[in-house]
Amino acid sequence: MPIYEYRCEHCGFQKEHLQKMNDAVLTVCPSCNNDRYVRQLSVAGFQLKGSGWYATDFKCPASSGKNEDAPATALPCGGSCACHSS
Repeated sequence: MPIYEYRCEHCGFQKEHLQKMNDAVLTVCPSCNNDRYVRQLSVAGFQLKGSGWYATDFKCPASSGKNEDAPATALPCGGSCACHSS
């Protein structure tokens, strides 16, 4: 479930709420009971960086190509990547 950040435009109260994506947007401030409680736009809490699992685990090396005649052990991926498996 995503965490949404809310802020009251009336009193400035700020809080994070764990909600389902299809839950209704909160509108009433839990601090002052004003109806100016709005959801804030925020950045995701994680980033995918580096070589990543795709590049290291599933992507075929460009140098190997689709050499069907070569033994599996001669291929850098050992013949287990998506382009060499049948």
